[in-house]
Amino acid sequence: MYGLIWRRLPGPVWLRLIEALVLAALVVLGLFEFVFPWANETFHLSGEATV
Repeated sequence: MYGLIWRRLPGPVWLRLIEALVLAALVVLGLFEFVFPWANETFHLSGEATV
């Protein structure tokens, strides 16, 4: 999968590396901004123990 992404990125190796890092940062940002808050509210994953 990563090889496919690497081959699809345009430009020389140094530009591909920057593009790959930006894509990874965007994925992490999307997870922290949208997926993790949604999962916390939906599945009650606040870390508090319920007795």
